[in-house]
Amino acid sequence: MSKNRRISKDEYFMNIAREVARRSTCTRRQIGAIVVSPDGEIKSTGYNGNPRGLPHCEDIGCIRDKLGIPSGTRLETCTAVHAEQNALIQAGTNAKNGTMYSTIVPCPICARMILNAQIRRVVYSGDYSDKSGLDILREGGVEVLHLDMPKADRTDISSKRRNRKR
Repeated sequence: MSKNRRISKDEYFMNIAREVARRSTCTRRQIGAIVVSPDGEIKSTGYNGNPRGLPHCEDIGCIRDKLGIPSGTRLETCTAVHAEQNALIQAGTNAKNGTMYSTIVPCPICARMILNAQIRRVVYSGDYSDKSGLDILREGGVEVLHLDMPKADRTDISSKRRNRKR
């Protein structure tokens, strides 16, 4: 009998979302999300970063940092698309009745988009100061689960970006 514990499906998919987060181009936080069908197929992935055609913050710097805007405030200043939004856009109608795994609490805007996409379950692992998105999800009948995961091993983003080959 193996002494290693087999991870749960939720842990498995959250680990994938954490890996997806490593594609983020945001210099403040790296967020990943995936949409999984009821039968366990990954339908899409998403990470936070600027829309197609706009320069990446990792290349030009973060406007919020330049303006001294604290985390969690004046979100409209940021041009990035959230990981959850990118995952929903990529999934299209394949998101219906699925589960979203996000490495952070979905914001209120993402929560409303999750409801409209008819996601039935949201599993998140990270924390965020604004948890009102969770209330929106629960009020809309979405099952919400906080998955307590050990802190991910992250390389400092500035050194990661400097060492990345383009």
